Amino acid sequence: MDKQTHSFQAEVKQILHLVTHSLYSNKEIFLRELVSNASDACDKLRFEALDHPQLFEDQPDLEVRVSFDEAARTVTISDNGIGMSAEEAIAHLGTIAKSGTREFMANLSGDQKKDANLIGQFGVGFYSGFIVADRITVETRRAGLPAEQGVRWSSEGTGDYEVETITKPGRGTDVILHLREGEEEFLKTWRLKSIISKYSDHISLPILMKKEEWDAEKATQVLKDEWEPVNKASALWARSKSEVTPEQYEEFYKQISYDSEAPLAYTHNRVEGRSEYTQLLYIPKKAPFDLWNRDKRGGVKLYVKRVFIMDDAEALMPVYLRFVKGVIDSADLPLNVSRELLQESRDVKAIREGSTKRVLGMLESLANSEDAAEKQKYAEFWKDFGQVLKEGIGEDHQNQERLAKLLRFASTHADEGVSLADYLGRAKEGQEAIYYITADSLSAAKNSPQLEIFRKKGIEVLLLTDRVDEWMLSHLYEFEGKPLQSVAKGAIDLGKLQDEDEKKKAEAAAEANKGLLDRLKASLKERAKDVRVSTRLVDSPACIVVEEGDMSGHLARLLKQAGQQAPTSLPTLEINAEHALVKKLDTSAHFDDLANVIFDQAVLAEGGSLEDPAAYVRRVNAMLLG
Repeated sequence: MDKQTHSFQAEVKQILHLVTHSLYSNKEIFLRELVSNASDACDKLRFEALDHPQLFEDQPDLEVRVSFDEAARTVTISDNGIGMSAEEAIAHLGTIAKSGTREFMANLSGDQKKDANLIGQFGVGFYSGFIVADRITVETRRAGLPAEQGVRWSSEGTGDYEVETITKPGRGTDVILHLREGEEEFLKTWRLKSIISKYSDHISLPILMKKEEWDAEKATQVLKDEWEPVNKASALWARSKSEVTPEQYEEFYKQISYDSEAPLAYTHNRVEGRSEYTQLLYIPKKAPFDLWNRDKRGGVKLYVKRVFIMDDAEALMPVYLRFVKGVIDSADLPLNVSRELLQESRDVKAIREGSTKRVLGMLESLANSEDAAEKQKYAEFWKDFGQVLKEGIGEDHQNQERLAKLLRFASTHADEGVSLADYLGRAKEGQEAIYYITADSLSAAKNSPQLEIFRKKGIEVLLLTDRVDEWMLSHLYEFEGKPLQSVAKGAIDLGKLQDEDEKKKAEAAAEANKGLLDRLKASLKERAKDVRVSTRLVDSPACIVVEEGDMSGHLARLLKQAGQQAPTSLPTLEINAEHALVKKLDTSAHFDDLANVIFDQAVLAEGGSLEDPAAYVRRVNAMLLG
């Protein structure tokens, strides 16, 4: 193929502009990204060679080499991995998935350190070379192709790139960076070594550089024609815990997660028994931007006997723990395991169960710690990840009890951080249930008329305002033998918390107002299933409740907002027989209007919306005018 000129995809131009103009304070990340790409290329070759061993050609030992040439002002990162054909070079180096680019640009914060970490996250790491280079040349040959089908790709990082055929005896890829003026610091052995040690020490392949020795005659360091490894070349997770420092654990986390912050917690274990594997799992400090995408694959990398198999092995971690990052290295799985086989493997099931328990154990340690700083860590975790953890109540029945203990809520006693155990510890003597209310917001929950009797008696009520709460409650029926009971469902029976006088008074009020109730039922027959005297109201004239087993108004609204059909069932109207507005009903000349106004106000107070707001306004105006 003669030399051809191609134009970059528009999205690549955006990335290149960003890289060359915005990330200059994090220049060294280019080496991290290019070494990581080289390592990935070797992993891919090793994986493909499981079925096609001839791809190793005459080079069975995989490695990455980093070199520089002071006279030519170049830094070269070479690997003998899978390499690229001409078509792959054009596809991989000239285009980026558009959706990834959009998300990449949308997530830029202006903080150069954090923005630099997004480079790897969105698969645009190669372009980081243009931070320090004004031209990049890539010479590559795909394993298995003849030497004459090598490819040279080159670009100055502006609008175009050139591709031509070359003869390349060795398979793999050489990335040659032609440094800009002022980037001479990267033409030093010690500088390149320090970057590799900082970011790439964990890579299990040897990263080689030419040996440097002192030349007494020239009174300077000179490069020998001898290569030596500059990284430990052993997988960090395969080392003993005593050999790894906290700093190394943190740096490894940043490398695999592209996070700029240290993790909240991590666990490193070797598990032996029916299934043998090593796990190194991290809980991030902050939620990633795509946390709510349940279709996103997990953040755990799968290795088998230290051979990289796949990124994002979702079968190793339940969906509700999709925020967990890390590595699992199995000693039992076959090297040619596929995503389909992972779903069916008994060994994978054992790894998944063991890893889930380990993550929940980390969270329990934080949540139950006597140390205030550790407790605060859990509070921060809950703020970012609590809604996702709630998904586990319905998805992971085996661990439901453990998860229930990790839940935190707002309540009428505290705006956040209330556990179910805390709630029961403060429960009134004789209290037979855990009371809760669901609402669209904390203020709507706090001010609901349905809480009035509970507030009067000092009974704590949990305030649930997350969208996932209704779904969670359809799976969580009790905690430590106490049922969870909505204050907005059914007739309130406070059992031992209601004295005999109150019960008699309620029965007498229902009897005394029988005629009024019948009139209200007739007036509201199209809108209310039933009308009864309330035992839960103190200050408000009325409230809307649904019967046990019916869908709550809050859930019906959520389904409607999601464009789904909610089952239609009429609510029950409860009236406060002692309220002046209710007492006025019997003598009102506008009985039907006032009945409908009271009903509409109860709907609004519950957080609902009126089907006919104009009719409500007309009725209120008519009564105001007399």
